Amino acid sequence: MNQPHLQIKNLTKVYERGQVVALRDLSFDVEKGEFLVIIGLSGSGKSTLLRCINRLIEPTSGSIILDGEDLSQLSAKEMRKQRRRIGMIFQHFNLIKRSSVMVNALTGRLGYAPRWRALMSLFSDEDQDLAMRNLSRVGLEEKAYVRADELSGGQQQRVGIARALMQEPDLLLVDEPVSALDPATSHSVMQYLEQMNQEDGVTVLASLHFLSLARRYGTRIIALKDGQLVFDGSPADIDEVRFKEIYGEEAEEVEVR
Repeated sequence: MNQPHLQIKNLTKVYERGQVVALRDLSFDVEKGEFLVIIGLSGSGKSTLLRCINRLIEPTSGSIILDGEDLSQLSAKEMRKQRRRIGMIFQHFNLIKRSSVMVNALTGRLGYAPRWRALMSLFSDEDQDLAMRNLSRVGLEEKAYVRADELSGGQQQRVGIARALMQEPDLLLVDEPVSALDPATSHSVMQYLEQMNQEDGVTVLASLHFLSLARRYGTRIIALKDGQLVFDGSPADIDEVRFKEIYGEEAEEVEVR
């Protein structure tokens, strides 16, 4: 039997001297090539989970096993090497605002460059060609030398996707990528992520606020509530009863079409 691509085992994260438990003994597996959507209320643990996987946040206990290697046991140096394989797309874009779109895309190659070259932001011709191809892929080749802070929110998120493409990742972690975007732009961004999943074979874990987007793009959905897993199944399995179990009796399902 093949080992799952990613295994989360008994993952727990406790903040503020034990006063806040963000994740509680969380366990699930992810197969290669899945588009797994994580849903739940604000504060349910979605962002903490994603940041624990690539150890931007250190878990309190538990294991994060990627292709048989426990990331939670790696040294900082070993983890830097593993992060080459793990792309990350952030809710608020996380771009270098005063730098060009091209420079922002190229930062996705920093994990592959010699340390001295990375510190000086010196990139090879091959990396620059790859950056232009990836910017073209997300429709931004004409914006390559425009400052990032001159772009719209949707364009900035597409720069984030191009940056992730530069890593040539096996796994992509996506934290609320469309929460600040209008419905049409949201679908545009989600379709680029879907393309990475289907055409490049990248496994995607994405936290989303809108259930309609989760149903449209996810091949599987998990739901968190108070840091615990309360649903794990297909998008079609979330009916009104399940929705209210996840979001509470007073919640109303908001659609983005």
